Amino acid sequence: MNWHKRHLAIVLLAWLPIAAFGQELGDREAEVLSVAEAALEAITAGDWTDLADLMIDEATTVMSRERDGEFQHRVSTRADTAATPAGSDIVERGFGPEVRVAGTLGMVWLPYDLYVDGEWSHCGVDTFTLIETAAGWRIVSLAYSIEQPPACRPHPDGPPVLVSLEDGICQ
Repeated sequence: MNWHKRHLAIVLLAWLPIAAFGQELGDREAEVLSVAEAALEAITAGDWTDLADLMIDEATTVMSRERDGEFQHRVSTRADTAATPAGSDIVERGFGPEVRVAGTLGMVWLPYDLYVDGEWSHCGVDTFTLIETAAGWRIVSLAYSIEQPPACRPHPDGPPVLVSLEDGICQ
C-alpha cells in the first residue's frame, strides 16, 4: 500500500484560508483562489485526474528551473497531467497568494514549498491563469518555478506536520 494511502498529511493551518497570509479577497477572488488550493490538494493527494479535472481541455503546465547554469523548462498538456502515474508522496503548500480577477480572467501568484516522501525538496512559485466557464473557474495554464533558498523561501510555518492514521503518532 502506498505511503499516502496509509498516512494523511495534515499541514499546519491547511484548513484555514490561504488568504490569511495575503490580501483581503472578494467573492470572485476567493473563487479563483479556491481552484488553486484544490490544485495543491490534488497534487498532495497524488490525484492527477483530479488536477486535470480543474483544467480546460487545452490547458498546459510549464515547469521552469535553472540547474548548473542551464535554463530548463518542460511543457505538458492536460492529457499528460491526467496520465501521470502515481509516484512519490508529495506535500505541496502554498502561502501568501496574490489574486487578480478581471471579468472572466483570473490569476493566482502562489509561493510554495514542496516535500517528497517527507523530505524537503524545493520551493518556488506557482502561477495559475484561469478563465470563468459555464462550469465555473478552470485552469488555462499552470506555470511553476523550481528553486532553492535564497531564490525562494519555504513556508513560514516550517516543515509540515504529518500524522499517521495507523498509530496516531505525529512525525
